Amino acid sequence: MGLFDALLGNAGEMTNEKAMEDLATILTPSESIELAYKLVRDMVVLTSHRLIFIDKQGLTGRKVEYRSIPYKSITMFTVESAGHFDLDAELKIWISGQPEPMSMEFNGKTNIYKLQAILATKVAGR
Repeated sequence: MGLFDALLGNAGEMTNEKAMEDLATILTPSESIELAYKLVRDMVVLTSHRLIFIDKQGLTGRKVEYRSIPYKSITMFTVESAGHFDLDAELKIWISGQPEPMSMEFNGKTNIYKLQAILATKVAGR
């Protein structure tokens, strides 16, 4: 992920090994990471069981919020690919009981179709 993407707020893909290092304390023994994205200090991780949003707060980033969303709670999602003039891709997820979707932007290098395929399998492909 380049500095320009980070300044714009666009997430980029990170390795599963690095994500595993960061999340080893909160993953269950049977849980594996399928895809992970990093945005400066924050992360979005798709695991075998859930979607996790990690929000590091404060100046030091020592305070961390882990928002776990079971795939069964996702009622709908949209994925918008990058275009010629709009260089970022976007993900919106609607969660049951929440009126507004959660959204995240990704840099143009991110394979948004891989993200979409995993979400489709987890949410609708049971």
